[in-house]
Amino acid sequence: MAKKAIVKSSRSTPLNELNVNMSNALIRAAQGLTLAEKRVVSVCVAKLDSVRKSSEGYVFKLTAEEFSETFDVDTNTAYEQMVFASDNLMKRIARKIEKSKSGSITEYKWNWMDAVIYHHGEGWIELEFSRRMTPHLSLLRQQFTSYKLKQASCLRSIYSWRLFELLMQFKTTGVLHIDIDEFCHAMEAPDSAIKNFAQLRKRIIEPAVAELKAKDGMDIEWTPKKQGGRKITALEFVFQKQPRPAPPATDALKPKKVGKPGGKTIYGVTIADIEKLALPGESYETAAARIAKNRELGLSG
Repeated sequence: MAKKAIVKSSRSTPLNELNVNMSNALIRAAQGLTLAEKRVVSVCVAKLDSVRKSSEGYVFKLTAEEFSETFDVDTNTAYEQMVFASDNLMKRIARKIEKSKSGSITEYKWNWMDAVIYHHGEGWIELEFSRRMTPHLSLLRQQFTSYKLKQASCLRSIYSWRLFELLMQFKTTGVLHIDIDEFCHAMEAPDSAIKNFAQLRKRIIEPAVAELKAKDGMDIEWTPKKQGGRKITALEFVFQKQPRPAPPATDALKPKKVGKPGGKTIYGVTIADIEKLALPGESYETAAARIAKNRELGLSG
């Protein structure tokens, strides 16, 4: 068996600028993760965006420093949070339920991790996804959802993160219509919220929508849907990313000179190339990250 590659941080692209890619089946599954565990998983998945894909699987190196920077947590406790979350990840499973037209139910379960290695005193750990989980994260060609890690790293609620992922599955249309049972399954709503829609609204939907509006700049309107009597059978979310103000017409096609960095390169891209290839309104760092990523992919500019 071929030795699995160790996936570290991308040298040319900030971790938060990388994409988190997951199969739609995993997006809709009950993932079984707390916020801390979701963070560890998502950092590892984002690292896949910067490496050449392989069917052999990967071992992910995660440092306390990059965890602290990505999620804005105290550097002194970042390693402890990573260890605690990784311990639990060894016991976590994702669950997917399919109902046939005849009424039969098929349930799928996958373990998240096969192994975790702790480097105590050095501030980093290694993680390896399970064989069954890897196809939901790597070599994805169709039926998958993608978003930038920075779009979710600021969130402080697992419900907000999971709602965000469900919405991103339909980012091209801006409309998510989901059966209420499927929504509760994906969000892993407690029994009290499943049985009482007022509790589902108060404890999960409204706080998640409010956080996504406040922290991710999303405009979200949602409506409960009824079929027949009074029972709510589905939810509909209409959403869009709120547009940022356009730069003034007098802005040049280059980044502003104000705050120009003193070094010769950023993420391996020269200042001269940044100023030549930057898009309107881009900062030096944003332009450098985009150019570096395009060069990795063999694209120009």
